[in-house]
Amino acid sequence: MKRSLTKLLALLFAFAMIAAACGGDSSSDDGESTNTTAGDEENETTDETVAEAGTEAPEDEDTEVVENEGERVYGGDIAVGLEAEAVGLRPWEDTCSSPCYNMMVTIFDKLVEQTADGLYEPFLFETLEPNEDFTEWIGVLRADVVFHDGTPLTAQTIADMFPIQQAGATGAGGVSAANIADVQATGDLEVTYTLSTANSALPASLARAPVGMVFEPAAAAADPDGFANAPVGTGPFMIESRDLDNETVVVRNDSYWGVDPDGNQLPFLDSISFRPIPDEGTRLDAVLSGTVDAMQTLRQGTIRDGRAARDGGDEIVLLEFQGNNVGGGHFNTIVPPFDDVRVRRGLTHMNSQENVIEALGGTGISLPGTQWFSPDSVWYSEKVAAAWPQFDFELGVSTLQEYIDDPERSDGKAVGEPIDVELSCPPDPTLIAAMQVIEQTWTASGLVNVELTNYDQQTHINYALGAENGFLGEHGAHCWRWSSEDDPAVGLNQHLAPPTAEVAEAAGLPGVVSPFNFPNWFDQVAFEAAVASTQTDDFDERYALFETIMLRFAEEVPIWYSGHTATAFVTAPDVQGLIGWHLPSGTVGIGIPAVEGRWAEVWLAE
Repeated sequence: MKRSLTKLLALLFAFAMIAAACGGDSSSDDGESTNTTAGDEENETTDETVAEAGTEAPEDEDTEVVENEGERVYGGDIAVGLEAEAVGLRPWEDTCSSPCYNMMVTIFDKLVEQTADGLYEPFLFETLEPNEDFTEWIGVLRADVVFHDGTPLTAQTIADMFPIQQAGATGAGGVSAANIADVQATGDLEVTYTLSTANSALPASLARAPVGMVFEPAAAAADPDGFANAPVGTGPFMIESRDLDNETVVVRNDSYWGVDPDGNQLPFLDSISFRPIPDEGTRLDAVLSGTVDAMQTLRQGTIRDGRAARDGGDEIVLLEFQGNNVGGGHFNTIVPPFDDVRVRRGLTHMNSQENVIEALGGTGISLPGTQWFSPDSVWYSEKVAAAWPQFDFELGVSTLQEYIDDPERSDGKAVGEPIDVELSCPPDPTLIAAMQVIEQTWTASGLVNVELTNYDQQTHINYALGAENGFLGEHGAHCWRWSSEDDPAVGLNQHLAPPTAEVAEAAGLPGVVSPFNFPNWFDQVAFEAAVASTQTDDFDERYALFETIMLRFAEEVPIWYSGHTATAFVTAPDVQGLIGWHLPSGTVGIGIPAVEGRWAEVWLAE
């Protein structure tokens, strides 16, 4: 990739190492934390509740990402327990979270991947270079890559994918957020991306499903509905069978192009069976009993139970990761009473983060969230942490009371009447317990009538998807997870674009609509900052822009936070190679953020 972008990414890693090393040394002489805004040395606060940059929870046990060791062995079958089913396996169409990604990454290769240092490197691309102003990118594909059905991968393949992605429920948002205007085959293996405006973060978009996962476009166009359960990619495994809500089986692709750093043909396993097991305890028990060989979890309580089982003598391995992923929720800001910031701010002040984290089983494992970025992230801002509305029950009551006593309150209820809130979350026991903590606190104010609702994870996601899926205006307060180890622009640009055509038109952005703006909140300042973050590769400029966005969140409160999310794979001890996978260059990959495994180098030790 272009030298300037590589330099930026190298700088990000160096900054991360400095922040982690110095996180415990940034307090003032009187023991109070010092909060300095980027570029403003005089703006300081002394708020003891603000986590210093580099801080980690005392029981955060991230597993180090290192080279795989041990003799690789071919053959064997494993079963993997997932927290939910995927409704479909179409990268351009189906909403995909952690369980879905584990399945799709076995079938579809990505154009770009992340390294253990958080950098972006070509994967199916051999090279990817921008022009000087990041309005055009040229990628050259690897030669001799074929799809599962024998179709060769060419530059025309990527060009033919583009109109399908443009029309997809998730692809359209990914295309818009990445500013991709056109994709052309400018050679047998050369692909040219023309962008509507500059995008220095395009490699990050090409490392995610909607525009980065490569599918066989002729098969997708011929039977798009059938493709959901019979996908065709270039990945290390091929679909064998798919029994919804029971088991999806992928088998070894003998024609796979990839090899490990020692030249061993990938993949090593014969097959993987992915089994949705929604109940956390049942999924952990399945590993302990040998019913499955591995399971994934995004619940601190399950991680604590897994640690206890391991320390109690059960032969299991925990591969843990906790990064920028942060739990919480969002308000549907387009409907009353959540269209009024006094309601959103009042309810957020009445969110006892510590008690919610305790209900989730995360006390000591997770820190309370104040932004999309964890304190050990290069993007973390102490200024944002100080600005976030902390738990203050009385302040929350008085703030909400202002709305309730307003004769022009937006919900049409009489002055003095409590507001009505639907609080929705999937039916996991720890999530239910966490929502009950919030319900009890809100109800204790005497100002809120709370209705708790539960939906399975996929219904829960669809319920929040917005106008493009017919749900605009239905959900109220919705539990959710935010952020990732991706470049922040990837998530933020989709999240901050106008939620409806009417909002887009009013903002002078006709046609710029995102179904991923879950709170249906549009803020011109935040949106322009997100767009500006893709116009430059200067770290300080981008840091300031992301800080601006997080400050707008703290002021307008379209979302709320509980704590940063600890995640883990729990595996049998003979399952090897899950965390130490490689890119084609031989560089070690990023590992398992958000428990999204890469399964090509996994083997069963003898």
